[in-house]
Amino acid sequence: MKKLFPLLIAVSMLCSCSILSSVNWNTDALTSAAGKAAVAASISDEQIVELCRQSVAQLDAQNVIETGKYYQRLKKLVSPITVPGLTLNYKVYKKDEINAFACGDGSVRVYTGLMDLMDDNELLAVIGHEIGHVVHKDSKRAMKKAYMNSALRDAVASAGSLGAVTSGLFGDLGEAYLNSQYSQKQELAADEFGFEFTVGNGYSPYSMSNALAKLVPKNNQQQSKMSQMFSSHPDSALRAQKMKEKADAYVAAKKK
Repeated sequence: MKKLFPLLIAVSMLCSCSILSSVNWNTDALTSAAGKAAVAASISDEQIVELCRQSVAQLDAQNVIETGKYYQRLKKLVSPITVPGLTLNYKVYKKDEINAFACGDGSVRVYTGLMDLMDDNELLAVIGHEIGHVVHKDSKRAMKKAYMNSALRDAVASAGSLGAVTSGLFGDLGEAYLNSQYSQKQELAADEFGFEFTVGNGYSPYSMSNALAKLVPKNNQQQSKMSQMFSSHPDSALRAQKMKEKADAYVAAKKK
């Protein structure tokens, strides 16, 4: 069980800051990937990517895939876009939740609730932010940190079997980890990536700042899962302001 735990965390951490997963893992596949001596420091990127692919496939099976107007909108938006080192694939989950995530195998999943909230510029900025976490390898560093949490290791070990983890504990722990995995520095770097992602693809330089502003709840409104991601630090409002200032500077430079 302790040999498998690093891979469970690896997959949850490889997924970007918004994914909420409760996956029924294949014990044989995990054992094969882990090997007898697998520990967090020795897990290869290739192993994590494969496990991430399996987890996304399971999530796809658990959600309603929208193939109509929402998917057509997303397809039109992202079809010309490439990211070096990633083969991107997109699907839309038919769900009111304001959410999206990107994973290390290139899977990007967007919820209809987010698409209802965002215009195309803002939506692309959020997608860019999520991809940024994968490109920057924030997820693997977060997994290594998680593995050092001995109290959590003991809690998982006490479950007694992989099945016990998948049936309840892993879902709870995965959500807790994903809600707090990234530092302020990492979030700012993902914001910067989202900015460059939108500008580089010909969209508004204000896309990232506007998206951040929409995701930060106002007047004590109930937070969505993604709002919690983007507002998890005290300086969240400053992040939106920072992106606006960057956009102002970009526009000013273009006028010279």
